[in-house]
Amino acid sequence: MSSNHPLESLLRPAVELYTVWTCAGCALLCIWAPWSLALTPSVGISTAAGFAALGAWRFRQAWVVLRYRRNMRRLPRFALPARKVPLSRRSLWLGKGFKWDAQHTQRLHESRQPAAKVYVQPSVWYQRARRFEQSRERGAVGQHIAALLRWDSMLNPVRPLPPVGGRPALHAVEWREHDVWMPLGERVGHTLVEGTTRVGKTRLAEILITQDIRRGDITICFDPKGDADLMMRMYAEAQKAGRGDEFYIFHLGWPDVSCRYNAVGRFSRLSEVSTRVTGQLSGEGNSAAFRQFAWRFVNIVARARHALGERPSYGQILADVVNIDALLMQYVQETLESQMPGSNQQITDIEGKLNDRNMPRNMVGRHKRVVAIVQYLQQPEVIESLSDPVLDGLLSAVRYDKTYFDKIVASLLPLLEKLTSGKIAELLSPDYDDIEDERPIIDWQQIIRKKGVVYVGLDALSDFEVAQAVGNSMFADIVSVAGHIYKFGSEDGLPGEGGSQKLPINLHCDEFNELMGDEFIPLINKGGGAGIQVTAYTQTLSDIEARIGSAAKAGQVVGNFNNLVMLRVREERTARLLTDQLAKVNVSTRLMVSMASDNADVNSDQDFSSSAGDRIGTESVEMLTPNDVINLPKGQAFALLEGGQLWKIRMPLPLPDKTEDVPKDVADIAGRMRAKYATGDQWWTGVMPPPIHMDFSNPPSLHEPVERDAVVVEDAAGEVSHGEG
Repeated sequence: MSSNHPLESLLRPAVELYTVWTCAGCALLCIWAPWSLALTPSVGISTAAGFAALGAWRFRQAWVVLRYRRNMRRLPRFALPARKVPLSRRSLWLGKGFKWDAQHTQRLHESRQPAAKVYVQPSVWYQRARRFEQSRERGAVGQHIAALLRWDSMLNPVRPLPPVGGRPALHAVEWREHDVWMPLGERVGHTLVEGTTRVGKTRLAEILITQDIRRGDITICFDPKGDADLMMRMYAEAQKAGRGDEFYIFHLGWPDVSCRYNAVGRFSRLSEVSTRVTGQLSGEGNSAAFRQFAWRFVNIVARARHALGERPSYGQILADVVNIDALLMQYVQETLESQMPGSNQQITDIEGKLNDRNMPRNMVGRHKRVVAIVQYLQQPEVIESLSDPVLDGLLSAVRYDKTYFDKIVASLLPLLEKLTSGKIAELLSPDYDDIEDERPIIDWQQIIRKKGVVYVGLDALSDFEVAQAVGNSMFADIVSVAGHIYKFGSEDGLPGEGGSQKLPINLHCDEFNELMGDEFIPLINKGGGAGIQVTAYTQTLSDIEARIGSAAKAGQVVGNFNNLVMLRVREERTARLLTDQLAKVNVSTRLMVSMASDNADVNSDQDFSSSAGDRIGTESVEMLTPNDVINLPKGQAFALLEGGQLWKIRMPLPLPDKTEDVPKDVADIAGRMRAKYATGDQWWTGVMPPPIHMDFSNPPSLHEPVERDAVVVEDAAGEVSHGEG
């Protein structure tokens, strides 16, 4: 047990207990029968105290071995209700764990040896109990016995392990775990969370988002699939933190209760509008030319609408692309007369003279008013005196043959129609003049100034393309806002000082590979200067590369994440993203040596000689291997923090919370999301989550201020699977 020993050897019988029992017997003998040891009663008491001290010291050593062996099979239960998640103004709590070093690699190496199998694998009685359960599934008596064997209590010596899988030894190699904190200053370097399906990414997101909301930071969560528990957790934490009036839900799947958002309504440069709209079109091969044509025409109509004093929207862009003639006529009607008095009358005169015989061939199918406008503007005296770039762009668009024009924008129309169909059109193309629509219209600049909390549900399981388009547009919008904040601060344009203030903006992007595009690279590359702190959750490195279409760009994205949290993954290449950054360490190995030799001297009485012993050597091994990452239990992770320091962490199992006073519309969304998506993210229980019981008597409105203590989270009586590995 001494640290001076070459081998620590904790996976062995607890031989220290022999000394403990011996000391206990001697101490009792010294107290009750000191005469048997030729001791006086007073000397017997002193001697018993010495034996007790020695026994306590040896028991402490034995307890380390016993606890270490127990953790190899089942870790202690670690569960917290949401209200007990630690909070700090300087650090971010990740869970409990320890800093991994060469000593833990040595212990992990020893746990893999054949001699340690008896201490690492479940006992024979445990395996028999599980086989009995399988063989008695149908019998009435057998079912009762099997239920007793499955009883999750410390009184059951063969209770089943929690359904987290993996190797418990990866965390059991250190029994002195403690809270793991990451300094908030490190978050601006962004954090990448890798993990396969159902291993705890969403649970980690809940823990981080809970702290961000309580700390008062701007918190924005992008959830492509739609997790009801995550949405409810954000709402509950916003209410408890007194930020209920700052909480907003944007959900494409439930437009009736969702906020409205114009993805192209706010911009720093007008060209951003066309970039956000056409960014979803394919840019590979021959499609690149059509994408550039589509970008140009969207830019033309956006400039025209902006010149007319109108805010661009998906619906307006679709209408203008489909019928650009109407836009040209409106623009000329409202702007040309002021520049050239009498122009509208001259155009009307030209229009009256047009017929099918004198109609230019390239203008067949166009409105006669459009043909008259083109002919009027082609007059030499008009060309010399008129300079209007917006009008020139519109003219260049209508001069194309109408059939040809429809072909080159054909790839754009399906996307715009998806974004402007049904009730989604009301969300993405809001009517700013409709005072009867009580759904708020969110804007990232306003959200940042209000220090808002936003849940964005993109309903990707129903329509992936629309979810992707909206998500990418939001990212592009946030990049634009970040650029403005970087230059002028979040309070720019408001009265008073503080224009240079930069607030922490926490972006939590679940399955971010489904949402990212080229605009995501500048977001993580330069967004830190504006206070943006991205926490991105994805499954594999290949997902990023497949989405962005370039290994170099995928490496550029990953290279901008300074912090890495790696849960269980199934792709070795993804696991090596962590293990290849770690140094090699030396581990001690033991070699049993046995030798025998004959004696060739006939005059000697010794016929042979033999020797046996253990030889200890060292070998250089990787601190962690990809197999270790692949074998992680659910809810556990390795983390590279603060410049490459390796930590082993595990997240707490959530204790059931009872949420009260939740608005009926929010609870309705959550209930339908559970029924529709059935994500099964409660991996810690092994069963689907039960419905939340709400009290709908006098529910507050979703976007009205509520009392600070409107939501109360309490421990419930429900049982949680014991242990985590």
